[in-house]
Amino acid sequence: MSVEIKDVDLENSFLCGYLRIQGLTDEHPTLITFFEGEIVGPKYKFITSHSTWGSSLKNDMTHWSLLPKWKQLAKSARTENFTVTNHLQREQLWMRWKEYFLVPDHRVKTISGASFEGFYYICFNQHSGTVDGVYYHHKSEKYQTLKLEHVDDRGCEAAVEFR
Repeated sequence: MSVEIKDVDLENSFLCGYLRIQGLTDEHPTLITFFEGEIVGPKYKFITSHSTWGSSLKNDMTHWSLLPKWKQLAKSARTENFTVTNHLQREQLWMRWKEYFLVPDHRVKTISGASFEGFYYICFNQHSGTVDGVYYHHKSEKYQTLKLEHVDDRGCEAAVEFR
Protein backbone atom coordinates (compact mmCIF):
# COMPACT_ATOMS: atom_id res chain seq x y z
CA MET A 1 0.00 0.00 0.00
CA SER A 2 1.14 3.53 -0.69
CA VAL A 3 -0.32 6.95 0.05
CA GLU A 4 0.00 10.07 -2.03
CA ILE A 5 -1.01 13.23 -0.17
CA LYS A 6 -2.44 15.80 -2.57
CA ASP A 7 -3.48 18.63 -0.22
CA VAL A 8 -2.98 19.56 3.42
CA ASP A 9 -4.92 22.37 5.10
CA LEU A 10 -3.69 22.55 8.70
CA GLU A 11 -5.92 25.52 9.53
CA ASN A 12 -8.98 23.37 8.81
CA SER A 13 -7.43 20.09 10.09
CA PHE A 14 -7.90 18.53 6.64
CA LEU A 15 -5.89 16.53 4.14
CA CYS A 16 -6.71 14.46 1.07
CA GLY A 17 -5.01 12.17 -1.37
CA TYR A 18 -4.90 8.71 -2.89
CA LEU A 19 -4.49 5.27 -1.37
CA ARG A 20 -2.94 2.70 -3.74
CA ILE A 21 -3.37 -0.94 -2.82
CA GLN A 22 -1.80 -3.73 -4.85
CA GLY A 23 -2.58 -7.43 -4.86
CA LEU A 24 -5.85 -7.27 -2.93
CA THR A 25 -7.96 -8.92 -5.63
CA ASP A 26 -7.17 -10.84 -8.82
CA GLU A 27 -9.79 -8.90 -10.78
CA HIS A 28 -8.29 -5.53 -9.78
CA PRO A 29 -4.53 -5.99 -9.19
CA THR A 30 -4.16 -2.28 -8.33
CA LEU A 31 -6.84 -0.25 -6.58
CA ILE A 32 -6.63 3.50 -6.11
CA THR A 33 -9.11 5.33 -3.90
CA PHE A 34 -9.54 9.00 -3.08
CA PHE A 35 -9.60 9.77 0.64
CA GLU A 36 -10.13 12.78 2.88
CA GLY A 37 -8.60 13.01 6.32
CA GLU A 38 -9.48 14.71 9.58
CA ILE A 39 -6.63 15.71 11.86
CA VAL A 40 -7.54 15.22 15.52
CA GLY A 41 -7.11 18.48 17.42
CA PRO A 42 -9.32 21.49 18.17
CA LYS A 43 -11.72 20.78 15.27
CA TYR A 44 -11.96 16.97 15.30
CA LYS A 45 -11.99 14.79 18.42
CA PHE A 46 -11.05 11.16 18.98
CA ILE A 47 -14.73 10.26 19.06
CA THR A 48 -16.00 9.82 15.48
CA SER A 49 -18.70 12.40 14.82
CA HIS A 50 -20.02 10.98 11.54
CA SER A 51 -22.99 8.72 12.24
CA THR A 52 -22.91 7.38 8.66
CA TRP A 53 -19.43 5.91 9.29
CA GLY A 54 -21.00 3.40 11.67
CA SER A 55 -18.63 3.83 14.58
CA SER A 56 -19.31 4.18 18.31
CA LEU A 57 -17.39 5.30 21.39
CA LYS A 58 -16.49 1.68 22.21
CA ASN A 59 -15.40 0.99 18.62
CA ASP A 60 -13.35 4.20 18.50
CA MET A 61 -11.53 3.41 21.73
CA THR A 62 -10.87 -0.19 20.65
CA HIS A 63 -9.37 0.86 17.32
CA TRP A 64 -7.34 3.79 18.66
CA SER A 65 -5.91 1.46 21.33
CA LEU A 66 -4.29 -0.68 18.61
CA LEU A 67 -2.05 2.24 17.60
CA PRO A 68 1.34 3.17 19.10
CA LYS A 69 1.50 5.76 21.90
CA TRP A 70 -2.25 5.55 22.50
CA LYS A 71 -1.90 4.71 26.21
CA GLN A 72 -0.75 8.28 26.92
CA LEU A 73 -4.13 9.65 25.75
CA ALA A 74 -6.53 6.77 26.40
CA LYS A 75 -8.22 7.99 29.57
CA SER A 76 -8.65 11.62 28.49
CA ALA A 77 -9.72 10.86 24.90
CA ARG A 78 -12.92 9.12 26.02
CA THR A 79 -14.50 12.44 26.97
CA GLU A 80 -16.46 14.26 24.30
CA ASN A 81 -14.83 17.66 24.90
CA PHE A 82 -11.21 16.45 25.13
CA THR A 83 -8.94 18.42 22.83
CA VAL A 84 -5.35 17.61 22.02
CA THR A 85 -3.48 20.84 22.72
CA ASN A 86 -0.61 21.84 20.44
CA HIS A 87 -1.54 18.87 18.27
CA LEU A 88 0.70 19.92 15.37
CA GLN A 89 3.78 20.18 17.60
CA ARG A 90 3.44 16.70 19.09
CA GLU A 91 5.35 13.66 17.91
CA GLN A 92 2.13 11.82 17.00
CA LEU A 93 -0.47 13.34 14.73
CA TRP A 94 -3.77 11.46 15.03
CA MET A 95 -6.16 11.30 12.08
CA ARG A 96 -9.06 9.51 10.45
CA TRP A 97 -8.86 8.81 6.72
CA LYS A 98 -12.15 8.15 4.92
CA GLU A 99 -12.11 6.62 1.45
CA TYR A 100 -14.81 8.03 -0.82
CA PHE A 101 -14.47 6.56 -4.30
CA LEU A 102 -12.40 4.52 -6.69
CA VAL A 103 -10.05 6.33 -9.07
CA PRO A 104 -10.41 6.82 -11.97
CA ASP A 105 -14.01 5.53 -12.08
CA HIS A 106 -15.88 7.15 -9.20
CA ARG A 107 -19.09 5.33 -10.23
CA VAL A 108 -17.79 1.94 -8.99
CA LYS A 109 -19.44 1.37 -5.61
CA THR A 110 -18.32 -2.15 -4.72
CA ILE A 111 -15.52 -4.55 -5.62
CA SER A 112 -15.65 -8.22 -4.74
CA GLY A 113 -12.95 -8.99 -2.17
CA ALA A 114 -12.22 -5.36 -1.28
CA SER A 115 -13.87 -2.60 0.69
CA PHE A 116 -13.39 1.14 0.53
CA GLU A 117 -16.57 1.95 2.40
CA GLY A 118 -14.86 2.22 5.80
CA PHE A 119 -12.21 4.47 7.27
CA TYR A 120 -8.79 4.30 8.91
CA TYR A 121 -7.71 5.35 12.38
CA ILE A 122 -4.25 6.81 11.80
CA CYS A 123 -1.21 7.64 13.90
CA PHE A 124 1.46 9.59 12.00
CA ASN A 125 4.81 9.85 13.75
CA GLN A 126 6.16 13.22 12.66
CA HIS A 127 9.73 12.40 13.73
CA SER A 128 10.15 9.06 11.96
CA GLY A 129 7.68 9.67 9.11
CA THR A 130 5.89 6.38 9.80
CA VAL A 131 2.15 5.86 9.57
CA ASP A 132 0.30 3.21 11.55
CA GLY A 133 -3.36 2.60 10.85
CA VAL A 134 -6.31 0.36 11.58
CA TYR A 135 -9.17 -0.03 9.09
CA TYR A 136 -12.77 -0.11 10.23
CA HIS A 137 -15.97 -1.03 8.45
CA HIS A 138 -18.66 -3.06 10.15
CA LYS A 139 -18.73 -5.61 7.30
CA SER A 140 -14.96 -6.01 6.97
CA GLU A 141 -12.52 -8.32 8.68
CA LYS A 142 -11.68 -6.85 12.08
CA TYR A 143 -8.46 -5.01 12.86
CA GLN A 144 -6.84 -4.82 9.45
CA THR A 145 -3.68 -2.81 10.00
CA LEU A 146 -1.34 -0.84 7.84
CA LYS A 147 2.20 0.39 8.37
CA LEU A 148 3.80 2.86 6.02
CA GLU A 149 7.21 4.49 5.89
CA HIS A 150 8.18 7.71 4.17
CA VAL A 151 9.87 7.31 0.79
CA ASP A 152 11.99 10.30 -0.14
CA ASP A 153 11.40 11.04 -3.81
CA ARG A 154 12.93 14.51 -3.56
CA GLY A 155 9.79 16.01 -5.05
CA CYS A 156 10.43 14.33 -8.40
CA GLU A 157 7.55 12.85 -10.27
CA ALA A 158 7.39 11.71 -13.86
CA ALA A 159 5.19 14.02 -15.92
CA VAL A 160 4.24 14.15 -19.56
CA GLU A 161 2.47 16.99 -21.32
CA PHE A 162 0.53 16.38 -24.53
CA ARG A 163 0.07 19.27 -26.96
